[in-house]
Amino acid sequence: MLWRLTITTAWGEGIDGFDLGVLSVVLPFVARDLDMSPVWTGLIGASALLGIFIGSPVVGYLTDRFGRRRLFLIDLAAFIVLGVLQAFVTQPWQLFALRLLLGIAIGAEYAIGAAMLAEFAPSRGRGRRLSLLLVSWYSGYLASVVIAYALVDRAGWNWRWVLITSAVPAVVVLALRHGLPESPRWLVRHGRTDEARRIVERHLGGEAYFRAEEYESEKPTAGWRQLFAPQLRRRTVFVCTFWACLVAPYFAIFTFAPQVFTALRLADPRASTIAANGIAAIGAVVGMLTIERTGRRTQLIGPFWIMAAALLVAGLWGGAPAAVIVVCFALFSFFNAMSGNLTAVYPIEVFPTDVRSSGVGIASAFSRIGAAIGTFLLPVGISSIGIGASMVIGAAICALGAVVSHALAPETTGMTLTRASVEPASVGRA
Repeated sequence: MLWRLTITTAWGEGIDGFDLGVLSVVLPFVARDLDMSPVWTGLIGASALLGIFIGSPVVGYLTDRFGRRRLFLIDLAAFIVLGVLQAFVTQPWQLFALRLLLGIAIGAEYAIGAAMLAEFAPSRGRGRRLSLLLVSWYSGYLASVVIAYALVDRAGWNWRWVLITSAVPAVVVLALRHGLPESPRWLVRHGRTDEARRIVERHLGGEAYFRAEEYESEKPTAGWRQLFAPQLRRRTVFVCTFWACLVAPYFAIFTFAPQVFTALRLADPRASTIAANGIAAIGAVVGMLTIERTGRRTQLIGPFWIMAAALLVAGLWGGAPAAVIVVCFALFSFFNAMSGNLTAVYPIEVFPTDVRSSGVGIASAFSRIGAAIGTFLLPVGISSIGIGASMVIGAAICALGAVVSHALAPETTGMTLTRASVEPASVGRA
């Protein structure tokens, strides 16, 4: 059951990455066929991110209140229906509305999936298991770019049919999720301890596992307002900030990757886009394999500084050879994905069970509104202040993430989920 849950959760993240990646390829064709202005292009590029801003906190709250399992199924069913409807749009506002609703479904997945998986997973290897979600996300994004280019260039598919390809794996994942049990930690928090014990006995190893993972120590807190109380406020600020600083430059650059690489005078923007996403997928795998050895803080702070340096070089060296630009974006892609794994780990580990999905939802919303602003403004920035200045702004965002993480990031490696979420948010050594 644990591996089934891991696979279906990871596939859910992969489908999210797939859907966002497909848009980055077909958006120029959409803009041409629907005669869209730069404003509409930016809005549609940012629409799913705006939807995540809405969906993550709302569904996170509902998940904490009503349980993980039911919404885990409803969310994916909505994703399938909305994905198919994209084939029938005739106006920019229709596609914007559908992408906004798809973003709500994606935000729901972020709030539900990782929390549910973590609440079943053992402490040993939990970071690696949660990192698999981001490996799947980057792999889905890479696969979507390769498949979309193949369908458009080789098979001659219209962008409408390319957009709905993500619904196919979503149907498989929905079938696999049917019948999964409720989170035992959530059940304990809501006074259903006997039911939780039966689930642990059947699927996870019985009473010994129940005690070892400290399920009985789960106690209710003051609800979602606790996220902004003194005990958790620092953690809420930390998670919101580091997540936003990771994804804002990533989504801004990769949603418009062909345009970005064209502006940087790379000869083959499509090959560059595929290569950059491939390197990101490798970075995610490396991060998954090393997270339990290096620790959370080390895997977060160092990569932030490397990303800042890479974007700074790309932005300030206007006449840099193509090889230098390639190396800069390879470094950015690799280390962004490597530390990006922690967006599926830190938010889960630092919040208590009864506000875990709410905390993840609020942090995801905060990060995505930053990413949406960056995605909306990047086309404008390239045409007004230039690609160099836009890359320097991205470097500054990464530097901010490094400084905040150094000051606020706790070390949670090796702790049980109960202990990691209730101990004071002391900062470990970098």
